[in-house]
Amino acid sequence: MRNRTIGIILTGFLLISANSRADTEQKDFALQIYLPREITIESDIPNLGQVAVIRGEESLAAKAGKVVLGRISSPGQKIIVDRSIVLSRLACSGIPASEVTLTGAEKMTIRQQHQIIRGSEFVEAASAFLKENLSDDSVCRFDAVSIPKDLIVPDVSKDIKLSCRLVKNDMTNQSRVRVAACCDNKETGVREVTFGLKYNCHRLVAQVDISQGAVISSENVKVEKAVASYPEPAGWIAPYGLVAKRLLRANTEIRPDMVGPAELPVLLKCDQSVVIKVEKLGLLITAIGKTMQDGRVDEYIKVRNVDSQRIILAKVNEDGSVEPVF
Repeated sequence: MRNRTIGIILTGFLLISANSRADTEQKDFALQIYLPREITIESDIPNLGQVAVIRGEESLAAKAGKVVLGRISSPGQKIIVDRSIVLSRLACSGIPASEVTLTGAEKMTIRQQHQIIRGSEFVEAASAFLKENLSDDSVCRFDAVSIPKDLIVPDVSKDIKLSCRLVKNDMTNQSRVRVAACCDNKETGVREVTFGLKYNCHRLVAQVDISQGAVISSENVKVEKAVASYPEPAGWIAPYGLVAKRLLRANTEIRPDMVGPAELPVLLKCDQSVVIKVEKLGLLITAIGKTMQDGRVDEYIKVRNVDSQRIILAKVNEDGSVEPVF
């Protein structure tokens, strides 16, 4: 009797073990999903069928393949999905975790397919455009102030063209170019490239020490070619005939503020007798006056009329007379 009881228990145990093994196998093979570590897709809304390998009952696998895992909101963005997210999304779609076996990576990174337009490509396009559209022949060089950011375009299948145009700019030492990336005549992104301009110009260098008041000439200065950040004035000529405002040492670069026109000599001294002339309608009226200050040709000085003692403002003429200002 005892042996029979033991036999019945063993038989039951074996049946239970067999059933349990069968159930486990059924669960293992109900739905098997392999998750890769990284994957790139075309769509911006990844579903499980796009990113994973799904095996199992056909209708269940098809249902699982439609489960959405998130959304890629901008080009270049990546989303990370772990196993718990996959199981919860499946459960929300009516597929319990008890029917799913996950293999592969614990987490997977999903990216959208895209193409990148490098910042250097924008600079290259802008440089070629600027070279053909410079309005000033004296520009000898232009360099990009900075490299713009890369542009990520989500669609890799389209042909992208770069279109350039000049941007209005009030700075004479800079030029700006707007570069648009276009697909099917539609802008997908824009970058702006700023260039620093360099100009061919001349510079004046002292060959010897030039004393204050000395006249600038081809004998004491030389003209050299140079490169500057700003254009020189139109019609530039060497300032021969001007005088040095201060001592200029040899090899000094002479800037415009270092020279100026020579002052005319004083023609009339203060407290000097002078003829006051007024000429109108063919009539010439003269009077004698006394200057109240020194004066050069074309300067205006104060003069006292000797007869009337009236003080007038008069212009100094080349002949030494003065003409009242009314």
